[in-house]
Amino acid sequence: MKKLAAFVVAGAAVTLVVAAFAPAAAVEKYTVKATLTRAKEVPRPKGGLLARGSFTGTVVENKSGGTLTWTLSFSRLTGKAVAAHIHMGKPGVAGPVIVPLCGPCTNGMKGTAKISKSVIAALEKGNTYVNVHTPKNAAGEIRGQVSVSG
Repeated sequence: MKKLAAFVVAGAAVTLVVAAFAPAAAVEKYTVKATLTRAKEVPRPKGGLLARGSFTGTVVENKSGGTLTWTLSFSRLTGKAVAAHIHMGKPGVAGPVIVPLCGPCTNGMKGTAKISKSVIAALEKGNTYVNVHTPKNAAGEIRGQVSVSG
């Protein structure tokens, strides 16, 4: 009986040790994306009727927030892309920058950014958008709401 009790106690200790280290090893990883068009931009941009773009990325969460690895593509803008950001905002609503992506930007640009838990929460709730700014459209020329999958 003493051997059985010792075995149960040892098994419980191993389970606790494994459980203690499991959260450190567990990593949540998912994809984010947005299709950027002129029609989604607020306020309505000048020109750039055929401007469009795409934003794709991967978020890997950790204890303090996470890392976003992204790619931004665009075409037919009215001028050079002077900046691109992730903003806080629901569809049709302009909001503040929460993650600077690039500035100046080139088509096909890639990057990595550290993001906070609050940014992750906003991404997951659908409350963020990406937009690209040009000299002619300083407030933004193309925009797309960020969606999360996976």
